[in-house]
Amino acid sequence: MKSLYLDHGATTPLRKEVQESMVRAMMETFANPGSLHDPGQQAFELTEEARLQVAQSIGSSPREILFTGGGSEANNMAILGAARKHRQRGNHIITTQVEHPSVLETCRQLEREGFSVTFLPVDEWGGIRIRDLERAITPTTILISVMAANNEVGTLQPIREAASLSKERGILFHTDAIQFFGKIPVNVREWGVDLFSLSGHKVGGPKGTGVLFLRKGVRVDPILFGGGQERGLRPGTLNVPGIVGLGSAFRLAASEVNQTRETMARLRDLLWKRICNEIGDTRLNGHPLHRLPNNLNISFDRLEGQAVLLELNRWNVAVSSGSACSSGKQAPSHVLKAMGQSDEAAYQSLRITWGPQTTEEEIHLLTERLKKAVSDLRSRLP
Repeated sequence: MKSLYLDHGATTPLRKEVQESMVRAMMETFANPGSLHDPGQQAFELTEEARLQVAQSIGSSPREILFTGGGSEANNMAILGAARKHRQRGNHIITTQVEHPSVLETCRQLEREGFSVTFLPVDEWGGIRIRDLERAITPTTILISVMAANNEVGTLQPIREAASLSKERGILFHTDAIQFFGKIPVNVREWGVDLFSLSGHKVGGPKGTGVLFLRKGVRVDPILFGGGQERGLRPGTLNVPGIVGLGSAFRLAASEVNQTRETMARLRDLLWKRICNEIGDTRLNGHPLHRLPNNLNISFDRLEGQAVLLELNRWNVAVSSGSACSSGKQAPSHVLKAMGQSDEAAYQSLRITWGPQTTEEEIHLLTERLKKAVSDLRSRLP
């Protein structure tokens, strides 16, 4: 039976071009990029080439790119670093109730340090209201963090409007764009953001690699301490093969984004149409229009999402019942709860996410297996 991997929101397969670039870096350029000898400088040049590739993919300067050990670290560096650096100006931070755990838990840590955090509510689709953001701003607000696209339900947030409001008020603005990048074109200059988090393994790159865009002139405190790498903000010997792979993945993702968006949106619409027509008592979670092109978060009445996931796993289909970073917890989705759903409803969601290489045939196979899984599970209900 053909295996179907439809959990790209959790991680993506390493692209062949990325793998090849990493193998070359591992085999041919193993020296420490901080060393002054020729082998070290060759490794350094590889990291700087990757830095340029990342910068070009988001419309920034290479000097504004910091390499991290992943998206969660980038979020931590942005939020902790900005809040602690600017504490003399105020102690109030604004974020949303539907952020990734790496943002929510970081903000809770700041609360323990004496900061005040406002967690904005969302509407039934999972989107914030700009008027709520505007009302939440106080004279002591120093940082606003709003994710670009929700990792569970795929809803897109009004980042340009939120960043513009932040700029008007002289407040730093951070966005977690980890799920967004590679699916929809992005330019940090046009968005007007100050801090911007990205991850390598969400776009065909290696795990353990990430990026923080830090706009020129924005200052943050380090959260790690050691050597002077990455402008003293992220110490440690640079992961040359990982960074090379990250740069390659970002270059490819940016060059293909328009085609990727169109292809994945077509598959999304096809899948949802078939589900609506062929599987009853099903609802869509997240905004029906303003959503990621590769995300469907759906709920089947009377069935827990995890039960459907495990049934599909028997049919060699890999999906998720929420965020991969919290799916091991036996708790209802905090995102669906924030959207107004009951505990029972919040347990029912199933997240299906695909990539640029996913085919129409695979979507049809998924639908057939999903129909069988749901039918079998419902037949066992009392």
